[in-house]
Amino acid sequence: MTLTELDDLLTRRHSCRAFRPDPVPKSDIENILTSARRVPSWCNAQPWQVIVTSGTETDRFREALLHEAATGIPAPDLPFPASYSGVYQDRRRACGWALYESVGVEKGDRAASAKQMMENFSLFGAPHCAIISSPRELGPYGAMDCGGFVTAFTLAAQALGVASIPQAAVATYGPFLHRFFDIPDDRLILCAISFGYPDHDHPANAFRTERAGLDEFVEWRG
Repeated sequence: MTLTELDDLLTRRHSCRAFRPDPVPKSDIENILTSARRVPSWCNAQPWQVIVTSGTETDRFREALLHEAATGIPAPDLPFPASYSGVYQDRRRACGWALYESVGVEKGDRAASAKQMMENFSLFGAPHCAIISSPRELGPYGAMDCGGFVTAFTLAAQALGVASIPQAAVATYGPFLHRFFDIPDDRLILCAISFGYPDHDHPANAFRTERAGLDEFVEWRG
């Protein structure tokens, strides 16, 4: 693969927020996971563990997650950001408003924005969901290694025409996820990846976020 081809793959990948119900063949899911496992990790620890749902198991999880989001108390395993400020807040808002504009949510319409937010817990209609966890003892560095795995997963999926969206929102309800999937307490649940084939006609998939220029994040020395 040339750098141009890699850049094209990175550019085509986006966070899909509306999926078709068609399942992804298990062989393709296995190929995605096989590719993603090749990312580097500290001391080659490979801390990621993955639970993949399909078919009725995805539907059962979706229903239970929606109920938990409507009635439960958020308690993520990994502390969420204390705040967003400056350019990070600007980028966060720009992404949010681009999504709302694409689906017709007007500023100040709290009911509509709350309804769109709940789409996170319906997994945006995806037929599959992957739950990513890391050993608690590895702390932030295990989580960092798993971040590389998540990136590789989404790129491998895109290469096969499979859309995806990493979701920290799903990890908001840590105790529920531990119970539902029987994940031991010595593992940190980091995020989910909802994936499947994209619904290209859905307006939520019509917008794209921008990326900062090199001058915004690179400091050259020498």
